[in-house]
This record gives sequence, C-alpha cells and structure tokens, in this order.
Amino acid sequence: MCDCSPSKHFDEKARVLANEQLGPRLYKITLAAPRMARAIRPGQFVHMQLPGMEAHILRRPFSVYRSNVQDGTIEIIYQVVGEGTAFMTQYAEGVECALIGAMGRGWQPVDGNILLVGGGVGAAPLFLFAEELAQAGRSFEVILGAQTESMLVTRADYAQLLGRDPILATDDGSVGFSGFCTEPVREALATGEYDAVYCCGPEPLMRAVAGIAEDAQVPCWISMEKRMACGVGACLSCVVETVAGKKRSCVDGPVFNAKDVVW
Repeated sequence: MCDCSPSKHFDEKARVLANEQLGPRLYKITLAAPRMARAIRPGQFVHMQLPGMEAHILRRPFSVYRSNVQDGTIEIIYQVVGEGTAFMTQYAEGVECALIGAMGRGWQPVDGNILLVGGGVGAAPLFLFAEELAQAGRSFEVILGAQTESMLVTRADYAQLLGRDPILATDDGSVGFSGFCTEPVREALATGEYDAVYCCGPEPLMRAVAGIAEDAQVPCWISMEKRMACGVGACLSCVVETVAGKKRSCVDGPVFNAKDVVW
C-alpha cells in the first residue's frame, strides 16, 4: 500500500486529451501528464492554472480520479459550479495547462475491512484508493450517493472493481436507497463488519458520516476539500478547525481523521 504523505511539489505542462460530459454539470477531463501520473497518490490533488483565464491568477485544486502510469495520463472529474469550471468545459484536445502537484496528504490505509463512502462528486477522490485496495486484494465496500441516478457518474468504474454494483442511494429514489446515503452507512456499520470508514463529499454529509462512525466506534477519515488559493499553506484560505488548533487543508490535509475535526 502507498505512503500517502505529501510528496515534493513540481510543475508540469499538461495537455488535454479529452474533455467529456458525464452527467448534469459533471465532466471528466483527461490530461497527458506523465510525471504527475507517476507521482500522484490516492487522495492527493493537483493545482491547475486555467488557460484562457489569466485574469484570474489563482489556480484551482482538483482531486485526481484516475492515473495511468503506462499511458502517462491523469483523469479529473469536475462539477460546474462557477465561472472557472464553466470555462473548463470548452477545453478541447491539445489545450495546454500548467499543473502543480502532487499536493496534500492522501488516504492512509489501515488493516481490516474498509467502507468507502462517496457523496456526489466526492466519489471521485476515493477511486484511486479503491483501485489500490482492489489490487492489494483487500476487503472493502463502496456506498455512493447522489441527487439522482444520472449523477452517479462513477458507478460503472466502481462496479468493475467490485464485480457488482456498489451500494447506491439517490435523493429522488431513482435508483438504490431512496434518500441520503447516511442511512446505508448506518446499516452497514450496524453489522459490525467494518473496521474503518473513508468518506468524501459535501461537508454536511461528512459530518453526518463521522457521527455515525463515532457512534459505531469505527474510525473515520474524511477529505476536507476547502477552497485553496495558494495550495502550499501560505495564504491560510483553507483553514480547518481541529482539536489541535487551526490546520491547513492543502498541506496538513485534505485527508483528516474525523475525530480531530471541530465541526
């Protein structure tokens, strides 16, 4: 299993190979970035300068969904939430963008049976970790939640790893459990079969999952994906309140032990 502690940062000029829409406001961009593909570890992120938006000097942080060392590529799933990500949807094959990476502390595997919980686009930062667990022959389960079935854009990839569908939940009941994925998490942990939970998604979801895990006396790790202006811990724009004081999500995280976070 990997050592997911921060690695040395470097710059790389990446080239867009594909940029496709996966679902409502959800896209996947594939980049030729061989050095990044070799360096990135599960749960880490890259800081991207958006070409064509030079007036916006701040880079955008993106978790890496998949990496392929042999092809020298990385994939990023992003959701259109503002001007920058809306502009990204126009990037065609051949567009070059500057990346800094590999950044942050990623997922640290522990012994035992693992439960992965991905809410919305938060399913993407867990996929590299799931691949690593599968390759190591580890026992794990996956719960995915989204507003509707069309937004479960990582479902097929997780199903391929598991050999079956993951446990699904949709707010509108279009597939799987009807409601938030917190209820399937509660049911899974009530079985006593899981030794750790790893969760990424909207902060209210992570807080709820952390509470469920605490009640079940199961350790839980979460990814606090704050807005990161500099990405190197200098600007303090991504502070997370912890029991040990203020921590910076970009360098002390984004992965934290949930028991250390002051919600």
